[in-house]
Amino acid sequence: MKTSWLFSTFILAFTALNSLAQDESSTETITPKYSNEFLSIGVGADALGQANAVVAQSGSASSGYWNPAGLTKVNKWLEVDLMHSEYFAGIAKYDYLGLAHTIDSKSAIGFTAIRFAVDDIPNTTQLIDNNGNIDYDNISMFTAADYGFLLSYARKMKPVGLSLGGTFKVIHRKVGDFAKSWGFGLDFGLQYETANHWQFGLMARDVSSTFNAWVFTLDNETQDVFINTGNDIPENGIELTLPRIILAGYKKFDIGQKGFHASTELDIDITTDGRRNSIVRSGIVSIDPHLGVQIGFKDYVSLRTGVSNIQYIKTFDNTEKLNLQPNIGVGLHFKNFYLDYAFTDIGDASVALYSHVVSLRIKLNNPKGE
Repeated sequence: MKTSWLFSTFILAFTALNSLAQDESSTETITPKYSNEFLSIGVGADALGQANAVVAQSGSASSGYWNPAGLTKVNKWLEVDLMHSEYFAGIAKYDYLGLAHTIDSKSAIGFTAIRFAVDDIPNTTQLIDNNGNIDYDNISMFTAADYGFLLSYARKMKPVGLSLGGTFKVIHRKVGDFAKSWGFGLDFGLQYETANHWQFGLMARDVSSTFNAWVFTLDNETQDVFINTGNDIPENGIELTLPRIILAGYKKFDIGQKGFHASTELDIDITTDGRRNSIVRSGIVSIDPHLGVQIGFKDYVSLRTGVSNIQYIKTFDNTEKLNLQPNIGVGLHFKNFYLDYAFTDIGDASVALYSHVVSLRIKLNNPKGE
């Protein structure tokens, strides 16, 4: 009964907000590549250290982002997950908060908040006054920020080892006082563990084709600058994010009899927004695999590495060569505290440059002792 009620609430809320956004926006609809791409960066240093190959194994507060079905593995009254990282030499800030709460032995809920922003951007549209003079006092600052808020629900199903989960997400993007958008979408996740402890996962991101309804509010002076400099005046419209399917397989192995273990996971991202620069590419879909490996001692310490961003790049002689992005990480666990660190993009394989990522996860018992 609870499952049906929550699922119906997600659907009704999404349908109502979708209709509202379409009524308030123009009929122009665009479907660009890499729409809402800030939601594809990843959360948690433990996942980033494994090149984001965690869809099948995810089972913590970060599951609201990676695979909502994994929330059923949360074994405490509340889990809190925090992360901070910076990109482009500290210009862009990326922050994440994840919460997970067990409802009963079969179900759990989660909440995820993400902010990716560049602060203190100079606005030079009024740098030159009406007389053609440069006036630095006319320079102001603004922030370009992307926000994502995810509400997730997961439940164990009757087939032993099967869990299903869903996420309703609200997206808010803002560029100073010039433009803003609200977007809504749905994700669906599945995890299944076999009798011999193989784990498989499926994550359908933006299964509803997530949209952002953009509204532009340029004043007359800014519009004049756009026209005089040969730029188009942006128009209100809807930006669609097409579905992405992630298939994953995970296996953990014991090493000897002294508490050492190793695990590996392979994830395959299938995007549907056309040809991307990935290892398998076509005009309709592109396929991007990424692999993560972890070696640990009991549940105290873990060493991680992973490979992602496998793509072809052009060399100076106009030929293509295969390039990839390695990541490494380490995790420490003491009682109900998890501290993780990841060093991403070793060798500067991506445009985001390298980044140090730190995250903290805390498990809390019920304060009432229940």
